Amino acid sequence: MNSLIHRSVRSHTKLLQRFRLYKTTILPSTGLISSRHYATDGEVDLVVIGSGPGGYVAAIKAAQLGMKTVCVEKNPSLGGTCLNVGCIPSKALLNNSHLYHQAVSDDFKNRGIDVSGISLNLKQMMTQKENAVKTLTNGIAHLFKQNKVTEVHGRGTITSPNEVTVYKDDDTTEVINTKNILIATGSEVTPFPGIEVDEKHIISSTGALSLQNVPKNLVLIGAGVIGVELGSVWSRLGSKVTAVEFLGHVGGIGIDMEISKNFQRILQKQGVKFKLNTKVTGASRTAEGVIVSVESAKDGSKKEQLECDVLLVCIGRRPYTTRLGLEKIGIPLDSRGRVTVNSKFQTVIPNIYAIGDCIDGPMLAHKAEDEGIICVEGMNGGAVHIDYNCVPNVIYTHPEVAWVGKSEEILKEEGVKYKTAKFPLSANSRARTNNEIDGVVKVIADKDTDRLLGVHMIAPAAGEMINEAALAMEYGASCEDIARVCHAHPTVSEAFREANVAAFAGKAINF
Repeated sequence: MNSLIHRSVRSHTKLLQRFRLYKTTILPSTGLISSRHYATDGEVDLVVIGSGPGGYVAAIKAAQLGMKTVCVEKNPSLGGTCLNVGCIPSKALLNNSHLYHQAVSDDFKNRGIDVSGISLNLKQMMTQKENAVKTLTNGIAHLFKQNKVTEVHGRGTITSPNEVTVYKDDDTTEVINTKNILIATGSEVTPFPGIEVDEKHIISSTGALSLQNVPKNLVLIGAGVIGVELGSVWSRLGSKVTAVEFLGHVGGIGIDMEISKNFQRILQKQGVKFKLNTKVTGASRTAEGVIVSVESAKDGSKKEQLECDVLLVCIGRRPYTTRLGLEKIGIPLDSRGRVTVNSKFQTVIPNIYAIGDCIDGPMLAHKAEDEGIICVEGMNGGAVHIDYNCVPNVIYTHPEVAWVGKSEEILKEEGVKYKTAKFPLSANSRARTNNEIDGVVKVIADKDTDRLLGVHMIAPAAGEMINEAALAMEYGASCEDIARVCHAHPTVSEAFREANVAAFAGKAINF
Protein backbone atom coordinates (compact mmCIF):
# COMPACT_ATOMS: atom_id res chain seq x y z
CA MET A 1 0.00 0.00 0.00
CA ASN A 2 2.65 2.52 0.99
CA SER A 3 4.64 1.77 -2.15
CA LEU A 4 1.55 2.73 -4.15
CA ILE A 5 1.29 6.01 -2.25
CA HIS A 6 4.94 6.87 -2.75
CA ARG A 7 4.89 6.21 -6.50
CA SER A 8 4.65 8.48 -9.51
CA VAL A 9 3.90 11.79 -7.82
CA ARG A 10 5.45 15.19 -8.07
CA SER A 11 7.21 16.52 -4.99
CA HIS A 12 6.11 19.40 -2.79
CA THR A 13 7.44 22.76 -3.89
CA LYS A 14 6.46 24.35 -0.63
CA LEU A 15 6.30 23.30 3.01
CA LEU A 16 2.86 22.99 4.60
CA GLN A 17 2.34 25.99 6.91
CA ARG A 18 1.60 25.30 10.55
CA PHE A 19 -1.77 26.17 12.03
CA ARG A 20 -1.80 28.89 14.67
CA LEU A 21 -3.84 27.80 17.67
CA TYR A 22 -5.81 30.22 19.82
CA LYS A 23 -7.44 28.63 22.85
CA THR A 24 -11.15 28.72 23.34
CA THR A 25 -12.17 31.09 26.12
CA ILE A 26 -15.23 31.14 28.36
CA LEU A 27 -17.10 34.41 28.61
CA PRO A 28 -17.42 35.19 32.35
CA SER A 29 -20.83 36.84 32.08
CA THR A 30 -22.54 33.95 30.30
CA GLY A 31 -20.51 30.81 30.86
CA LEU A 32 -20.75 30.21 27.12
CA ILE A 33 -17.78 28.90 25.16
CA SER A 34 -16.40 31.40 22.67
CA SER A 35 -14.35 29.91 19.87
CA ARG A 36 -11.79 32.18 18.28
CA HIS A 37 -11.33 31.34 14.64
CA TYR A 38 -7.71 30.68 13.80
CA ALA A 39 -6.90 29.76 10.29
CA THR A 40 -3.96 28.99 8.10
CA ASP A 41 -1.82 31.36 6.12
CA GLY A 42 -4.46 31.11 3.44
CA GLU A 43 -6.85 28.24 2.76
CA VAL A 44 -5.74 24.64 2.76
CA ASP A 45 -6.54 22.62 -0.34
CA LEU A 46 -8.08 19.61 1.37
CA VAL A 47 -9.39 18.60 4.78
CA VAL A 48 -9.84 14.86 5.20
CA ILE A 49 -12.19 13.88 8.05
CA GLY A 50 -11.06 10.47 9.31
CA SER A 51 -7.68 8.75 9.29
CA GLY A 52 -8.68 5.17 8.57
CA PRO A 53 -7.34 3.29 5.54
CA GLY A 54 -9.29 5.49 3.15
CA GLY A 55 -8.64 8.77 4.93
CA TYR A 56 -4.94 8.53 5.67
CA VAL A 57 -4.09 7.15 2.23
CA ALA A 58 -6.11 9.95 0.59
CA ALA A 59 -4.38 12.58 2.74
CA ILE A 60 -0.90 11.32 1.85
CA LYS A 61 -1.75 11.01 -1.83
CA ALA A 62 -3.16 14.55 -1.85
CA ALA A 63 -0.02 15.92 -0.21
CA GLN A 64 2.16 14.11 -2.71
CA LEU A 65 0.15 15.72 -5.50
CA GLY A 66 0.99 19.13 -4.10
CA MET A 67 -2.17 19.83 -2.11
CA LYS A 68 -1.92 21.55 1.26
CA THR A 69 -3.61 18.84 3.33
CA VAL A 70 -5.05 18.46 6.83
CA CYS A 71 -6.39 15.21 8.30
CA VAL A 72 -8.84 15.39 11.21
CA GLU A 73 -9.15 12.36 13.51
CA LYS A 74 -11.50 12.12 16.50
CA ASN A 75 -9.46 9.42 18.26
CA PRO A 76 -6.03 9.87 19.90
CA SER A 77 -4.31 7.51 17.45
CA LEU A 78 -4.43 7.43 13.67
CA GLY A 79 -5.57 4.48 11.58
CA GLY A 80 -9.30 4.33 12.29
CA THR A 81 -11.19 1.17 13.11
CA CYS A 82 -9.07 -1.04 10.83
CA LEU A 83 -5.73 -0.45 12.51
CA ASN A 84 -6.94 0.08 16.08
CA VAL A 85 -9.88 -2.26 16.70
CA GLY A 86 -10.47 -4.10 13.43
CA CYS A 87 -8.41 -5.71 10.68
CA ILE A 88 -4.96 -5.45 12.25
CA PRO A 89 -5.54 -6.63 15.86
CA SER A 90 -7.91 -9.39 14.74
CA LYS A 91 -5.34 -10.77 12.30
CA ALA A 92 -2.69 -10.77 15.02
CA LEU A 93 -4.97 -12.85 17.22
CA LEU A 94 -6.01 -15.09 14.34
CA ASN A 95 -2.39 -15.89 13.52
CA ASN A 96 -1.22 -16.44 17.08
CA SER A 97 -4.27 -18.44 18.13
CA HIS A 98 -3.68 -20.72 15.13
CA LEU A 99 -0.08 -21.31 16.21
CA TYR A 100 -1.22 -22.08 19.75
CA HIS A 101 -3.88 -24.47 18.50
CA GLN A 102 -1.32 -26.31 16.39
CA ALA A 103 0.82 -26.81 19.50
CA VAL A 104 -1.90 -28.00 21.90
CA SER A 105 -3.87 -30.12 19.42
CA ASP A 106 -2.66 -33.25 17.64
CA ASP A 107 -1.37 -31.15 14.74
CA PHE A 108 2.25 -30.95 15.91
CA LYS A 109 2.18 -34.56 17.09
CA ASN A 110 1.04 -35.75 13.66
CA ARG A 111 3.90 -33.81 12.09
CA GLY A 112 6.45 -35.53 14.32
CA ILE A 113 6.89 -32.58 16.67
CA ASP A 114 6.60 -33.63 20.30
CA VAL A 115 6.11 -30.77 22.72
CA SER A 116 5.03 -30.63 26.33
CA GLY A 117 4.24 -28.03 28.93
CA ILE A 118 2.41 -25.77 26.45
CA SER A 119 0.26 -23.12 28.10
CA LEU A 120 -1.53 -20.00 26.98
CA ASN A 121 -0.20 -16.63 28.06
CA LEU A 122 -3.19 -14.55 26.98
CA LYS A 123 -1.75 -11.36 28.41
CA GLN A 124 1.40 -11.69 26.27
CA MET A 125 -0.69 -12.56 23.20
CA MET A 126 -2.65 -9.34 23.73
CA THR A 127 0.60 -7.42 24.20
CA GLN A 128 1.95 -8.67 20.88
CA LYS A 129 -1.31 -7.58 19.22
CA GLU A 130 -1.08 -4.15 20.82
CA ASN A 131 2.55 -3.74 19.76
CA ALA A 132 1.60 -4.51 16.15
CA VAL A 133 -1.18 -1.92 16.30
CA LYS A 134 1.06 0.71 17.91
CA THR A 135 3.83 0.20 15.37
CA LEU A 136 1.48 0.61 12.42
CA THR A 137 -0.43 3.60 13.81
CA ASN A 138 2.89 5.30 14.61
CA GLY A 139 3.92 4.51 11.06
CA ILE A 140 1.01 6.57 9.74
CA ALA A 141 2.07 9.50 11.92
CA HIS A 142 5.56 9.17 10.42
CA LEU A 143 4.16 9.13 6.88
CA PHE A 144 2.10 12.23 7.66
CA LYS A 145 5.20 14.04 8.87
CA GLN A 146 7.27 12.83 5.94
CA ASN A 147 4.66 13.97 3.42
CA LYS A 148 3.80 17.23 5.21
CA VAL A 149 0.24 16.26 6.12
CA THR A 150 -1.00 18.19 9.17
CA GLU A 151 -2.94 16.06 11.66
CA VAL A 152 -5.55 17.63 13.94
CA HIS A 153 -7.21 15.57 16.66
CA GLY A 154 -10.84 16.17 17.52
CA ARG A 155 -14.33 15.66 16.15
CA GLY A 156 -14.63 17.26 12.74
CA THR A 157 -17.89 18.92 11.74
CA ILE A 158 -18.59 20.54 8.39
CA THR A 159 -19.88 24.02 9.26
CA SER A 160 -19.96 25.35 5.70
CA PRO A 161 -18.96 24.08 2.25
CA ASN A 162 -15.49 25.53 2.81
CA GLU A 163 -15.10 25.16 6.56
CA VAL A 164 -14.47 22.36 9.02
CA THR A 165 -14.74 22.99 12.76
CA VAL A 166 -12.79 20.63 14.99
CA TYR A 167 -14.10 20.10 18.54
CA LYS A 168 -11.28 18.95 20.78
CA ASP A 169 -11.20 17.01 24.03
CA ASP A 170 -9.93 20.05 25.93
CA ASP A 171 -13.08 22.00 24.93
CA THR A 172 -11.22 24.14 22.42
CA THR A 173 -12.20 24.38 18.80
CA GLU A 174 -10.27 24.89 15.62
CA VAL A 175 -11.78 26.27 12.43
CA ILE A 176 -10.10 25.26 9.19
CA ASN A 177 -10.87 27.03 5.92
CA THR A 178 -10.49 24.73 2.96
CA LYS A 179 -11.12 24.45 -0.75
CA ASN A 180 -12.17 20.79 -0.58
CA ILE A 181 -13.47 18.40 2.07
CA LEU A 182 -13.25 14.60 2.00
CA ILE A 183 -15.49 12.58 4.33
CA ALA A 184 -13.70 9.35 5.26
CA THR A 185 -15.31 8.63 8.62
CA GLY A 186 -15.75 4.89 8.10
CA SER A 187 -18.22 2.82 10.08
CA GLU A 188 -19.13 1.72 13.57
CA VAL A 189 -20.51 -1.44 15.19
CA THR A 190 -24.21 -1.98 14.49
CA PRO A 191 -26.05 -2.32 17.82
CA PHE A 192 -28.56 -5.10 18.42
CA PRO A 193 -31.94 -3.66 19.48
CA GLY A 194 -32.70 -4.48 23.12
CA ILE A 195 -29.25 -5.89 23.93
CA GLU A 196 -26.90 -3.54 25.75
CA VAL A 197 -23.19 -4.06 25.19
CA ASP A 198 -21.03 -3.71 28.33
CA GLU A 199 -17.79 -5.05 26.73
CA LYS A 200 -17.41 -7.53 29.59
CA HIS A 201 -20.13 -10.17 29.36
CA ILE A 202 -21.99 -8.81 26.33
CA ILE A 203 -19.35 -7.60 23.92
CA SER A 204 -18.89 -6.11 20.48
CA SER A 205 -16.07 -6.97 18.10
CA THR A 206 -14.00 -4.33 19.91
CA GLY A 207 -14.41 -6.11 23.25
CA ALA A 208 -13.69 -9.48 21.63
CA LEU A 209 -10.20 -8.25 20.80
CA SER A 210 -9.35 -7.51 24.43
CA LEU A 211 -10.90 -10.22 26.61
CA GLN A 212 -8.83 -10.86 29.73
CA ASN A 213 -9.86 -14.51 30.04
CA VAL A 214 -10.89 -17.26 27.66
CA PRO A 215 -14.67 -17.78 27.94
CA LYS A 216 -15.77 -21.31 28.66
CA ASN A 217 -18.82 -20.84 26.41
CA LEU A 218 -19.05 -18.13 23.78
CA VAL A 219 -22.19 -17.39 21.77
CA LEU A 220 -22.00 -15.27 18.62
CA ILE A 221 -24.89 -13.33 17.15
CA GLY A 222 -23.94 -13.49 13.50
CA ALA A 223 -21.89 -15.92 11.41
CA GLY A 224 -20.65 -13.41 8.89
CA VAL A 225 -17.03 -12.45 8.35
CA ILE A 226 -16.53 -10.84 11.78
CA GLY A 227 -18.33 -13.62 13.59
CA VAL A 228 -16.45 -16.55 12.10
CA GLU A 229 -13.07 -14.82 12.42
CA LEU A 230 -13.45 -13.89 16.09
CA GLY A 231 -15.24 -17.15 16.81
CA SER A 232 -12.24 -18.99 15.36
CA VAL A 233 -9.84 -17.07 17.61
CA TRP A 234 -11.59 -18.00 20.84
CA SER A 235 -12.43 -21.52 19.71
CA ARG A 236 -8.71 -22.18 19.16
CA LEU A 237 -7.91 -20.75 22.57
CA GLY A 238 -10.35 -23.11 24.28
CA SER A 239 -13.88 -21.67 24.11
CA LYS A 240 -16.90 -23.71 23.10
CA VAL A 241 -18.30 -21.49 20.37
CA THR A 242 -21.86 -21.42 19.03
CA ALA A 243 -22.80 -19.03 16.22
CA VAL A 244 -26.42 -18.02 15.78
CA GLU A 245 -27.16 -16.82 12.26
CA PHE A 246 -30.43 -15.49 10.84
CA LEU A 247 -29.46 -16.46 7.30
CA GLY A 248 -29.22 -20.05 6.12
CA HIS A 249 -25.49 -19.95 5.45
CA VAL A 250 -22.18 -18.80 6.96
CA GLY A 251 -19.71 -16.26 5.59
CA GLY A 252 -22.04 -13.31 5.06
CA ILE A 253 -23.38 -11.63 1.95
CA GLY A 254 -21.65 -12.30 -1.39
CA ILE A 255 -20.07 -15.66 -0.63
CA ASP A 256 -20.68 -18.42 -3.17
CA MET A 257 -23.11 -20.94 -1.68
CA GLU A 258 -21.05 -23.98 -2.63
CA ILE A 259 -18.01 -22.43 -0.96
CA SER A 260 -20.10 -21.47 2.07
CA LYS A 261 -21.23 -25.07 2.60
CA ASN A 262 -17.66 -26.34 2.38
CA PHE A 263 -16.52 -23.58 4.74
CA GLN A 264 -19.18 -24.44 7.30
CA ARG A 265 -18.17 -28.11 7.21
CA ILE A 266 -14.53 -27.20 7.87
CA LEU A 267 -15.39 -24.88 10.77
CA GLN A 268 -17.66 -27.52 12.31
CA LYS A 269 -14.82 -30.02 12.08
CA GLN A 270 -12.74 -27.48 14.02
CA GLY A 271 -15.38 -27.39 16.77
CA VAL A 272 -17.53 -24.35 15.97
CA LYS A 273 -21.28 -25.02 16.19
CA PHE A 274 -23.87 -23.22 14.08
CA LYS A 275 -27.56 -22.49 14.48
CA LEU A 276 -28.62 -21.25 11.05
CA ASN A 277 -32.01 -19.79 10.12
CA THR A 278 -32.23 -18.77 13.75
CA LYS A 279 -33.24 -15.43 15.25
CA VAL A 280 -32.05 -13.96 18.53
CA THR A 281 -35.00 -12.45 20.43
CA GLY A 282 -33.20 -11.24 23.54
CA ALA A 283 -30.44 -11.69 26.08
CA SER A 284 -30.32 -11.30 29.86
CA ARG A 285 -27.51 -11.20 32.39
CA THR A 286 -27.31 -13.76 35.17
CA ALA A 287 -24.89 -14.28 38.02
CA GLU A 288 -23.11 -16.93 35.93
CA GLY A 289 -23.12 -15.16 32.58
CA VAL A 290 -25.70 -14.55 29.86
CA ILE A 291 -28.85 -16.34 28.71
CA VAL A 292 -29.61 -15.87 25.02
CA SER A 293 -33.15 -16.44 23.78
CA VAL A 294 -33.45 -17.70 20.21
CA GLU A 295 -36.13 -19.01 17.92
CA SER A 296 -36.43 -20.48 14.44
CA ALA A 297 -36.53 -17.80 11.76
CA LYS A 298 -39.06 -19.94 9.88
CA ASP A 299 -41.15 -21.16 12.81
CA GLY A 300 -41.41 -18.81 15.79
CA SER A 301 -42.87 -21.54 17.97
CA LYS A 302 -39.51 -23.31 18.06
CA LYS A 303 -37.71 -21.50 20.87
CA GLU A 304 -34.53 -22.22 22.80
CA GLN A 305 -32.28 -20.65 25.42
CA LEU A 306 -28.51 -20.74 25.19
CA GLU A 307 -26.26 -20.19 28.20
CA CYS A 308 -22.82 -18.66 27.86
CA ASP A 309 -20.14 -16.76 29.74
CA VAL A 310 -19.81 -14.17 27.01
CA LEU A 311 -22.15 -13.06 24.24
CA LEU A 312 -20.51 -11.50 21.17
CA VAL A 313 -22.79 -9.25 19.12
CA CYS A 314 -21.42 -9.10 15.56
CA ILE A 315 -24.27 -8.37 13.19
CA GLY A 316 -22.26 -6.02 11.01
CA ARG A 317 -21.30 -2.37 10.83
CA ARG A 318 -23.09 0.84 9.87
CA PRO A 319 -21.77 4.05 8.32
CA TYR A 320 -20.46 6.63 10.77
CA THR A 321 -22.17 9.74 9.42
CA THR A 322 -23.57 11.31 12.57
CA ARG A 323 -22.43 14.64 14.04
CA LEU A 324 -20.79 15.68 10.78
CA GLY A 325 -23.20 18.56 10.18
CA LEU A 326 -24.35 17.09 6.88
CA GLU A 327 -28.03 17.89 7.39
CA LYS A 328 -27.26 21.56 8.05
CA ILE A 329 -25.43 22.04 4.77
CA GLY A 330 -27.89 19.95 2.73
CA ILE A 331 -25.97 16.72 2.06
CA PRO A 332 -28.49 13.86 2.07
CA LEU A 333 -28.07 10.33 3.41
CA ASP A 334 -29.69 7.24 1.95
CA SER A 335 -31.96 4.85 3.86
CA ARG A 336 -28.93 3.11 5.38
CA GLY A 337 -27.24 6.28 6.56
CA ARG A 338 -24.68 6.41 3.75
CA VAL A 339 -23.53 9.56 2.00
CA THR A 340 -24.77 9.72 -1.57
CA VAL A 341 -22.02 10.44 -4.12
CA ASN A 342 -21.61 10.45 -7.89
CA SER A 343 -19.02 8.55 -9.93
CA LYS A 344 -16.34 11.06 -8.90
CA PHE A 345 -17.20 10.63 -5.18
CA GLN A 346 -18.74 14.11 -5.08
CA THR A 347 -21.74 14.85 -2.89
CA VAL A 348 -24.44 17.32 -3.94
CA ILE A 349 -21.90 19.99 -2.97
CA PRO A 350 -19.20 19.47 -5.62
CA ASN A 351 -16.17 20.32 -3.43
CA ILE A 352 -17.27 17.90 -0.68
CA TYR A 353 -16.44 14.27 -1.35
CA ALA A 354 -16.96 10.95 0.48
CA ILE A 355 -15.30 7.52 0.31
CA GLY A 356 -15.07 4.19 2.13
CA ASP A 357 -17.55 2.65 4.53
CA CYS A 358 -19.71 5.78 4.69
CA ILE A 359 -20.77 5.42 1.03
CA ASP A 360 -22.31 2.57 -0.94
CA GLY A 361 -20.28 -0.58 -1.60
CA PRO A 362 -18.47 -3.28 0.37
CA MET A 363 -17.09 -2.20 3.75
CA LEU A 364 -13.49 -3.18 3.05
CA ALA A 365 -10.29 -1.34 3.96
CA HIS A 366 -8.69 -1.90 0.56
CA LYS A 367 -11.81 -0.62 -1.22
CA ALA A 368 -11.56 2.58 0.84
CA GLU A 369 -7.85 2.92 0.05
CA ASP A 370 -8.40 2.70 -3.69
CA GLU A 371 -11.31 5.13 -3.52
CA GLY A 372 -9.18 7.59 -1.54
CA ILE A 373 -6.40 7.52 -4.13
CA ILE A 374 -8.56 7.88 -7.23
CA CYS A 375 -10.83 10.45 -5.56
CA VAL A 376 -7.85 12.71 -4.85
CA GLU A 377 -6.44 12.09 -8.32
CA GLY A 378 -9.82 13.18 -9.68
CA MET A 379 -9.62 16.42 -7.71
CA ASN A 380 -6.39 17.08 -9.61
CA GLY A 381 -7.80 16.31 -13.04
CA GLY A 382 -7.05 12.60 -13.18
CA ALA A 383 -9.34 9.81 -14.31
CA VAL A 384 -11.73 8.40 -11.69
CA HIS A 385 -12.46 4.73 -12.21
CA ILE A 386 -12.81 1.66 -10.02
CA ASP A 387 -14.24 -1.74 -10.94
CA TYR A 388 -15.97 -2.96 -7.80
CA ASN A 389 -16.39 -6.38 -9.38
CA CYS A 390 -12.61 -6.78 -9.09
CA VAL A 391 -12.41 -5.93 -5.38
CA PRO A 392 -11.39 -9.13 -3.52
CA ASN A 393 -12.97 -10.38 -0.29
CA VAL A 394 -11.12 -12.43 2.33
CA ILE A 395 -12.15 -14.23 5.51
CA TYR A 396 -9.01 -14.79 7.59
CA THR A 397 -9.85 -18.06 9.29
CA HIS A 398 -7.67 -21.14 8.76
CA PRO A 399 -8.01 -22.12 6.03
CA GLU A 400 -8.84 -18.72 4.59
CA VAL A 401 -11.79 -18.05 2.31
CA ALA A 402 -11.48 -15.57 -0.54
CA TRP A 403 -13.37 -14.55 -3.63
CA VAL A 404 -13.45 -11.96 -6.37
CA GLY A 405 -16.01 -11.40 -9.09
CA LYS A 406 -19.43 -12.99 -9.26
CA SER A 407 -20.89 -16.07 -7.63
CA GLU A 408 -23.02 -18.68 -9.34
CA GLU A 409 -26.09 -17.27 -7.61
CA ILE A 410 -25.54 -13.78 -9.03
CA LEU A 411 -24.85 -15.07 -12.55
CA LYS A 412 -28.04 -17.14 -12.46
CA GLU A 413 -30.01 -14.05 -11.45
CA GLU A 414 -28.42 -12.09 -14.31
CA GLY A 415 -29.15 -14.86 -16.81
CA VAL A 416 -25.50 -15.24 -17.82
CA LYS A 417 -24.45 -18.51 -19.41
CA TYR A 418 -21.42 -19.77 -17.53
CA LYS A 419 -19.26 -22.80 -16.84
CA THR A 420 -17.52 -23.82 -13.61
CA ALA A 421 -14.50 -25.87 -12.71
CA LYS A 422 -13.03 -26.87 -9.36
CA PHE A 423 -9.74 -28.22 -8.10
CA PRO A 424 -9.52 -29.71 -4.58
CA LEU A 425 -6.55 -28.97 -2.35
CA SER A 426 -6.38 -32.68 -1.57
CA ALA A 427 -4.92 -33.10 -5.08
CA ASN A 428 -2.41 -30.26 -4.71
CA SER A 429 1.11 -31.42 -3.92
CA ARG A 430 2.07 -28.47 -1.69
CA ALA A 431 -1.15 -28.70 0.31
CA ARG A 432 -0.57 -32.43 0.70
CA THR A 433 3.04 -32.00 1.89
CA ASN A 434 1.90 -29.31 4.34
CA ASN A 435 -0.90 -31.60 5.53
CA GLU A 436 -3.42 -28.82 4.92
CA ILE A 437 -5.76 -30.37 2.39
CA ASP A 438 -9.09 -28.85 3.44
CA GLY A 439 -10.10 -26.53 0.65
CA VAL A 440 -10.98 -26.02 -2.98
CA VAL A 441 -10.48 -23.51 -5.79
CA LYS A 442 -13.51 -22.80 -7.96
CA VAL A 443 -13.51 -20.70 -11.11
CA ILE A 444 -16.49 -19.44 -13.08
CA ALA A 445 -16.15 -18.37 -16.70
CA ASP A 446 -18.34 -17.19 -19.54
CA LYS A 447 -19.55 -20.28 -21.37
CA ASP A 448 -18.98 -18.81 -24.83
CA THR A 449 -15.93 -16.54 -24.46
CA ASP A 450 -14.04 -18.35 -21.65
CA ARG A 451 -13.57 -14.98 -19.89
CA LEU A 452 -13.07 -15.31 -16.15
CA LEU A 453 -16.16 -14.08 -14.25
CA GLY A 454 -15.46 -15.15 -10.68
CA VAL A 455 -12.99 -17.01 -8.48
CA HIS A 456 -13.88 -18.54 -5.11
CA MET A 457 -11.46 -20.45 -2.94
CA ILE A 458 -10.80 -22.04 0.43
CA ALA A 459 -7.09 -22.49 1.08
CA PRO A 460 -4.46 -21.75 3.75
CA ALA A 461 -3.17 -18.78 1.71
CA ALA A 462 -6.38 -17.85 -0.11
CA GLY A 463 -5.97 -14.20 0.88
CA GLU A 464 -2.69 -14.09 -1.04
CA MET A 465 -3.80 -16.25 -3.97
CA ILE A 466 -6.95 -14.23 -4.67
CA ASN A 467 -4.88 -11.26 -5.81
CA GLU A 468 -3.70 -13.19 -8.86
CA ALA A 469 -7.35 -13.74 -9.73
CA ALA A 470 -8.15 -10.06 -9.19
CA LEU A 471 -5.29 -9.05 -11.51
CA ALA A 472 -6.47 -11.52 -14.14
CA MET A 473 -10.01 -10.16 -14.01
CA GLU A 474 -8.81 -6.54 -14.22
CA TYR A 475 -7.07 -7.43 -17.48
CA GLY A 476 -10.03 -9.42 -18.81
CA ALA A 477 -8.20 -12.75 -18.82
CA SER A 478 -9.71 -15.97 -20.02
CA CYS A 479 -9.30 -19.30 -18.26
CA GLU A 480 -6.99 -20.34 -21.10
CA ASP A 481 -4.78 -17.29 -20.44
CA ILE A 482 -4.28 -18.37 -16.83
CA ALA A 483 -3.94 -22.05 -17.73
CA ARG A 484 -1.01 -21.21 -20.00
CA VAL A 485 0.88 -19.19 -17.37
CA CYS A 486 3.70 -21.21 -15.78
CA HIS A 487 3.27 -21.49 -12.02
CA ALA A 488 6.03 -22.49 -9.61
CA HIS A 489 5.91 -26.07 -8.33
CA PRO A 490 5.10 -27.11 -5.72
CA THR A 491 2.80 -24.25 -4.64
CA VAL A 492 -0.78 -24.01 -3.49
CA SER A 493 -1.36 -21.45 -6.25
CA GLU A 494 -1.07 -24.30 -8.76
CA ALA A 495 -4.58 -25.24 -7.66
CA PHE A 496 -5.79 -21.96 -9.17
CA ARG A 497 -4.05 -22.78 -12.44
CA GLU A 498 -5.44 -26.32 -12.47
CA ALA A 499 -8.99 -25.05 -11.94
CA ASN A 500 -8.53 -22.80 -14.98
CA VAL A 501 -7.10 -25.70 -16.98
CA ALA A 502 -10.22 -27.69 -16.13
CA ALA A 503 -12.50 -24.77 -17.09
CA PHE A 504 -10.72 -24.30 -20.44
CA ALA A 505 -9.84 -27.86 -21.44
CA GLY A 506 -12.56 -29.74 -19.63
CA LYS A 507 -10.24 -31.58 -17.27
CA ALA A 508 -7.33 -30.68 -14.99
CA ILE A 509 -3.92 -32.22 -15.67
CA ASN A 510 -3.15 -33.35 -12.14
CA PHE A 511 -6.59 -34.59 -11.10
